[in-house]
Amino acid sequence: MRLSLNRVKIKLTDKFWYKVARTIVKAGRFPFPISDHLIDLLKNLMNEEQARFVLNFKKPSLTLKEIKERANLNDEYILRMLDDLMRGGIVIGTMSNSAGVMVYRLMPVFPGVFEYQFLTGKSTERDKRLAKLFEVLFQEMSDGVQKNYDNVLEMFKVAPATDRTIPVEEEVEVGTETTIPYENIKDYVENYDDIALVNCYCRHEKELIDDPCKINAPKKNCFLFGKSAIFGIEQEFGERVTKEEALRIFREAEDHGLVHKVFHVDSDPNRGIEAICNCCSCCCGMFQMYYRGVLPLHTISSYLAKVDDQICIGCGTCVEKCPMETIDLEDSLANVNNEKCIGCGVCAHHCPEGAIHLERIGFRYVFVPPKKLKTSLS
Repeated sequence: MRLSLNRVKIKLTDKFWYKVARTIVKAGRFPFPISDHLIDLLKNLMNEEQARFVLNFKKPSLTLKEIKERANLNDEYILRMLDDLMRGGIVIGTMSNSAGVMVYRLMPVFPGVFEYQFLTGKSTERDKRLAKLFEVLFQEMSDGVQKNYDNVLEMFKVAPATDRTIPVEEEVEVGTETTIPYENIKDYVENYDDIALVNCYCRHEKELIDDPCKINAPKKNCFLFGKSAIFGIEQEFGERVTKEEALRIFREAEDHGLVHKVFHVDSDPNRGIEAICNCCSCCCGMFQMYYRGVLPLHTISSYLAKVDDQICIGCGTCVEKCPMETIDLEDSLANVNNEKCIGCGVCAHHCPEGAIHLERIGFRYVFVPPKKLKTSLS
């Protein structure tokens, strides 16, 4: 089910760009208000000729043949436009395994266009301007959700999970990690020959608006896999790395307290993966959308953190490290709120006493409603 918010009630002076914005918003699942700020962002991302071409995407994914049927343009022009839009992170093109033809997918605003703008880690004036425009959009989303909180929450409940949280492998209770395939990072890495290393777009975007990562986590430690990796390498969004190098970077991310988040094709855990991010709660788009009251934290997990009361000394390290703020101290012992635990294993990995482990409790959807903020709109 596609989510939607009422359009921001402002005067839109350009119907053409409104149509372009609506086309891009409809390509995704998250609610984005179509506003002058969004239109300003799109005008900074593409020229009018490219924007007019985008209007051919009446559905998000099209083959070259389908584009020709809709656009009535010659192959040379279409391919040139697609190349321009792919280099700009507006469209991605990947080979269909079943049909054996290129499929071109229009990116929604978030996740999609946002990520591809900051994958390369560039810091030009244009990049800084785009980062500020995205921040304005995220604030508009927050205002819209908070104003319509109860109605929007009901829509969120029937939307699919955004990602899958994979635990720190060595913190999983012995004998439980092999119950379901692909529940640890090594399995994912070993299953793909094409892996691209990219910049963490979230941490880079935060850096561009002078709000850098609070834990000083590395920026170059997110990955594209399979067809997405091939696209990223060809379009110079990332660089090819070996499986050994990828695993080394994942282990480094764990030591920094980052969460492994896997993004499946069409958010379907039974399909292949497009990306794995190593996320900090202070920068990650998904965590920040939750904390800013925009989106729920909706992920797939199979684990819960369990505390051994006989070992725990109540030092509070897990309270500090938990990205979901789901652990507190009760009677000088760590206590985990199971409703908010995403089973990432960060607490267990950093517990100095080894008092926490991950227990496999079965495939589950974790849904934590967006924060209800105290604002003049709520």
